[in-house]
Amino acid sequence: MSIDRLRISVFDYEAGNLHSLVKSLETEFTTVRVERDPAAAVRNTDALVLPGVGAFTPAADRLASGRDVMRAALLDGLPCLGICLGMQLLFDHSDEGPGEGLSVLTGRVTRLDAQRVPQIGWNTLEPTAPLDALLASSGLDTVYFANSFVCRPTGASAQHVIAYTTHETDRFPAAVRVGNVVGAQFHPEKSSAAGVRFVRAFLREATQRAAQRGTLGSSVTEDVTS
Repeated sequence: MSIDRLRISVFDYEAGNLHSLVKSLETEFTTVRVERDPAAAVRNTDALVLPGVGAFTPAADRLASGRDVMRAALLDGLPCLGICLGMQLLFDHSDEGPGEGLSVLTGRVTRLDAQRVPQIGWNTLEPTAPLDALLASSGLDTVYFANSFVCRPTGASAQHVIAYTTHETDRFPAAVRVGNVVGAQFHPEKSSAAGVRFVRAFLREATQRAAQRGTLGSSVTEDVTS
């Protein structure tokens, strides 16, 4: 019997191999496409994923032609998962180089204040209260990082941090969430079974939203959330 699938767009900055990320998103209940046009990436889709491969300026350049369209879609409620660089693109600007992010959250991306840069390897999460549903359902507490830059939210955006982590003496947001938009400075697709559960929990939420909007059949909702 044919079923409706959750449609996922992965925006490609043309910076590296997206194979492991795409594999983590593929299930029998999803359809994943890689899209290089930022405006097209938020059309005819149920969820957007901003990958963690690349540097801020080239990614912002790739984003520029469709930045306003993508930003409007996210503010309108399109579920989005931004990973590492993808989380950084949710903010305004970066010290890594020129270019405009999506400004879904206010703040700047700065270099890690540490002697050992980049941070590569496992680190623990410090969830904020109340515990976000994605963290609660996945049991995610230790995750894999590969980063030299981190997000520094300002003003009201600081309230959207759902978890922190500390590298040497630098405490910074490990994950943020505003509405349906989630940013993870870590790499869930490389964070063992709990990281996969985190991605699946995001997909469940996106599936439920799509079902409520009438773009999915009930059979997919039941199986993806099981």
